[in-house]
Parts: sequence; structure tokens; C-alpha cells
Amino acid sequence: MKPVLLLATLLIALSGSTLAVNKKPNIVFFFVDDMGWQDTSVPFHTERTQLNRDYRTPNMEKLAAKGLRFTNAYACSICSPSRISLMTGQNAARHKVTCWTLRKDTSPSRTPKQFTAANWNLNGLQPKNDSTPRSFAATTLPEILHNGGYHTIHAGKGHFGAQGTPGADPLNLGFNVNIAGSYMGGPGSYHGDRNFSATWRGGGKIWNIPGLKKYHGQKINLTEAITREVISEVEKTVEAKKPFYLYMSHYAVHAPFEPDRRFLPNYSNTKWNAHKKKYASMLESMDKSLGDLMETIDRLGIAEDTIIIFMSDNGSPGKNPRNLPLRGQKISGYEGGNRVPLIVHWPKVTATGKRNATPVIIDDIFPTILEMTGQDAPKNDGQSWLPILQNNTAPPKKPRELLWHYPNFYHLPPYSSLRLGDWKLIYWHKNQSLELFNLANDIGESINLADKNPHRLKDMAMRLTRQLKEKGAQFATIKETGKPIPFPDEVLPPNSRK
Repeated sequence: MKPVLLLATLLIALSGSTLAVNKKPNIVFFFVDDMGWQDTSVPFHTERTQLNRDYRTPNMEKLAAKGLRFTNAYACSICSPSRISLMTGQNAARHKVTCWTLRKDTSPSRTPKQFTAANWNLNGLQPKNDSTPRSFAATTLPEILHNGGYHTIHAGKGHFGAQGTPGADPLNLGFNVNIAGSYMGGPGSYHGDRNFSATWRGGGKIWNIPGLKKYHGQKINLTEAITREVISEVEKTVEAKKPFYLYMSHYAVHAPFEPDRRFLPNYSNTKWNAHKKKYASMLESMDKSLGDLMETIDRLGIAEDTIIIFMSDNGSPGKNPRNLPLRGQKISGYEGGNRVPLIVHWPKVTATGKRNATPVIIDDIFPTILEMTGQDAPKNDGQSWLPILQNNTAPPKKPRELLWHYPNFYHLPPYSSLRLGDWKLIYWHKNQSLELFNLANDIGESINLADKNPHRLKDMAMRLTRQLKEKGAQFATIKETGKPIPFPDEVLPPNSRK
């Protein structure tokens, strides 16, 4: 080959390679509400459980077969904190939106009379430089992506900021488009013939889903209506040749527990109670949405350029089938409260149909997506998963500390907890007690090892205390003493203080 021709060939090849590297991938973050770790036919445990056999989620199975399944993935144990951590990369102990938000300046917590409630950010997330009291103002993930050339689409549940604050509207937080999102944490109804409203059950207009009036009076499920609107928006965005970030945040499978009439007959021959049948139909409805979106991505010819991340915002609530073999439920400090399903499919990058046991947390979404898209991330509490996604690496020999902090009194007791490798410490604020578990041997957290491992207990308590102090974590105040609930290293038993 002549030198000039060879040089031209090399330049063309290099140019094509550069284009491939620089091309911005589309990002789909498919977020499910209140879906437990085992509420799927995809096993995230070491063995297939009865719950995996009960539920029908074939499209999750397809995604898992193509992607990487994380078996030690965590969110916060309740909705708003998870969503603010995802949007900002900050741990809940730092952003202080530690419980769910709804009405401005109003807390849902019921603090016992012997305590004064922690001064948490009950007005939620707000735009950068906003001055709303008791809120967390920050640069958000969609804002950075928008500034980097992305068309940013919000669909479904927002639940970022309280009613009447700027953060209640996703358009104020970096999204170009908002489909059905607002301050509310759950829908009035999943049924179009009830106008997706709670007025039929005396719940008031505060639960009315915005922006879907064209479906009112129709026999259509809310999950399906949102999916149709999303597909239309994705089609327009692809036609405009713009990369997109789709935050597909379904209200499902949050209460109210209303069946998707399309799928309820699939469970008519089971011996389950009515509640479980309804819940199973809601899961299958959510899964149908995932499948419809995946089919759309294939049909539009963008599958090779689209990353899909599937995750839940917390564990399954108490009325639902439990997250067995995990202990606990939504809001709880046990694994059933915050261990969640997570699947990542990145074409030509992630391993196909593999599992990874590295402990990861929702704070990590922020730096991970920004690194995927070539954006610089502001300082945050997360760690990018790119090394794991690119190499399917084993958990590091030096494990990282994962932190949870819930100082509120809403249904279940307040706690702080820390995971380090296989070990997990839970500090219960109300009675100032410590529980220590080894998750490798006891995933159900049934054996408290605190008394038998005083040195490990001390180490974990000191680590947890350092994390809480560094992030400025807040606690309720004990009225009798006028002092905040003590840090975990202050309540160690005598045999652990040596």
C-alpha cells in the first residue's frame, strides 16, 4: 500500500474511533418505588427463592441476561432520601432530607414526648442558590447533563421538594420535560377511570397526578399512561438527534394497591390472598413498561448507544410480601429496608448475564452517570462504578464504608448504620443500643454478635461516629437532658471501651 493511502486509511480509522469514544450515550434510569429485593423473578440471592418463583418479571430477566446484576446494592430505606441522594450524590446524613416530604414546613414524623425532633430538611431538595428554609439546595444530576448537551426527561414520581417550593417541580431541578411528576410520593389512583385521583377515597386533590388529563375516564393503568408518554418523548428526541437522559421513575409499586386489570387474571388460580394478587399484577405492569421501553430503544436503532440502569428506591413495605431471606421492611434499619435490586446494561461494556457482589449505594449513581457521559462531577459522597462495570471486578480487598442515617420517628425507630465488608453495625437511637451482624454468615440478621466481638464492635462504632460527625448528621434531642442523642461510640459497653 502506498504511504499516502496508508496514512489516509489510518486517519479515517482513528477518526471513527474518536467519534465512537466521544459519542454521548443515552442514559435510562428506570426507578421503581417500594420494590423489594425479592419482588421479581430475577434472583438476587445466592439461590432462587419462593418469591422469585411467584412473581412474573420477564423483561427484568431479559435485562439481567444482557447486563450486570448487583447482589449487594443499597438505597436509603425510604423514598425522598433515596431520590435526593441520587440527584446530588450526597449521603442522607449530609443532605438531611432523611424522611419523606409532602406539605411545606410539615413533618410526617410522630416524635415521642421524651424527644425533640431532629431539625431535618423537611422541605426537600431545591435548586442551587434557593433560600427555602429547611431544605437542601444543590446542583443536580439532570442539570449537569442538560448543560452537557443532554435532553433531560423526567417521568413519573418526583418527590424531591415539598408542595409550594421550587423543588416540587422537576423543571426547576434540571429537567427539560416533566411527565406526571410533582411533590407527591404516591398517586391518588392507578386507574384512569378514576382520573388517577384520590378524591374517590376521600384523599383530597393533593394526590392528583398532574398532566395526564387526556387519559381521564379511560380504562388505562397509570404505569401504562406514563409509558406511552415517555415513548412519544423518546421518539421525538431521537428524531431531533439529541442524546437523552430519561429518569423513568414509576409510582408503581407504591400504595394504593390497585391491580393492573390486564395482569390480574394471571394470578386467579393461585391460593394467594387478594393483596398479593394485586401486588403481583402491579409488578408485572411495571415490568411490561420496562419491556415496552426496551423494545422502543431497539426499534429506534439506539440500543447500542443506550445504557439502562434498573433500581428500586427502598425495600418492600410491611403489607407486601417480605423481602425474605432479608429481615425487615421499608424504613427499617435491617437489610429488608434498604437492600434493593440493581441491574446495569451498558452495551459492549458490562459483562453479559453476570453477578457482582461489590457493595454499592445510591449515592454512587451521581458520579457513575457523570463519568459515563464524560461530565465532571462536583464533590460528592459516592464512588463511580466504572471500574466494576468495565471489568466486573471482585469486591476490593479493602472494603469501603457504607452509611445510612434515619433520625426520624415515622412508623419505625430511628437508627444509623454502617456496612464494612461483611460486617454491619446498627445503632438504634431511641434506646441507644448496638447490634452487630456478619452478613456473609447471617444475611437475615438474626444473631447479634456485639457481645462476642467487643473489638469489632468498638471499631465499627468509631467508624460510624466518624462518618456521622464528618457529614454533620443530626439527631433528636432528649428533653430530660437537653442534649442530642449521643453518638454510637459514646454508648459502647464497658468490655468494648478498652
